[in-house]
Amino acid sequence: MDREELRNRYYGLLEELRTMLPGVQVLVAFLLTVPFAAKFDQLDDLGRTLFGGAILSSITSVTCMLTPTAFHRVAERTQRSVRLLWGIRVVKAGIAALAVALLSSLMCVARFVFGGATAVVMTAAMALLVAALWLLLPLSHRVR
Repeated sequence: MDREELRNRYYGLLEELRTMLPGVQVLVAFLLTVPFAAKFDQLDDLGRTLFGGAILSSITSVTCMLTPTAFHRVAERTQRSVRLLWGIRVVKAGIAALAVALLSSLMCVARFVFGGATAVVMTAAMALLVAALWLLLPLSHRVR
């Protein structure tokens, strides 16, 4: 990969993160305020476990998605190919963590509002959608 293409891909990755991060940060902010809501104490043990998974995975997602920016500022400027490689890896991990955060949040809220069976159906449907759009669709368009 030549230097110009490497630069373009690296800055493209950083630009993608600028568009994704606000949404993930809003999710984290929301999850951080939930325990102070009036009915949070009515969650059962499974609900608290799901909430814990949601908040932990959402903060993991933000951390992963901020890593390329930190790497960009701290690493050697001449190591752009290493930064791109690691940036892509941690963003993939961040997207996976975001999927876990979204699905565990949905399951937690849906169990509380609709009950267990409906929550499982809703969460399974969304898990299929996430897998289809975030994994299968991109994999089907890979350049061979």
